[in-house]
Amino acid sequence: MLTLILIAVTVLVSWQAFERPRLIERLILWPPAIARKHQYDRLVTHGFVHADWQHLLFNMITLFFFGRAIEPVFAQRLGSAGFLFFYLSAIVVAILPTWLRHRHDPHYRSLGASGAVSAVLFAFILLAPWSLIFLFFLPVPAILYGVAYVGYSFWMDRKGGDNINHSAHLSGAIYGVLFMFLMEPRVGGVFLERLLNPSF
Repeated sequence: MLTLILIAVTVLVSWQAFERPRLIERLILWPPAIARKHQYDRLVTHGFVHADWQHLLFNMITLFFFGRAIEPVFAQRLGSAGFLFFYLSAIVVAILPTWLRHRHDPHYRSLGASGAVSAVLFAFILLAPWSLIFLFFLPVPAILYGVAYVGYSFWMDRKGGDNINHSAHLSGAIYGVLFMFLMEPRVGGVFLERLLNPSF
């Protein structure tokens, strides 16, 4: 249920921002606004606006499938709002390295839910490493997708130049894994057991 609410809010806010450029300028992560105007809410609000419909659609489809799969795990251990806390905190944590790196750069801007969605995806991979993820209609085991995702994000973050915040993808992935370990330490043993016993 919380997954669907997050998707609905994100779609609504992004849609409004597409129609109203001034709104997107207020919500996007723009480091000087945080440093000079103390608009710390941008550390969260940037995760609810997107560059275009394709960007929004990709993130929300990913959140729809994997968010619904892991939301009950958070509800069982942290209560009904557990997944909401995880998702919102992932938005902030995933963007922190980017903000620190660019905090004095007036030309830098970042937006989108990709960091938080990465956290959701990697929390799912811990629980079901051999589940199949369809990449361009080709089934790929989740664990292999995760390894490729991290490697590609790390490489592109070092390379730069494509206007995608790969640093947030990496930070979100790491946060998703660490949050799961802190919430349920036994998840490490479960992950290893399932990893060593492939099941498709």
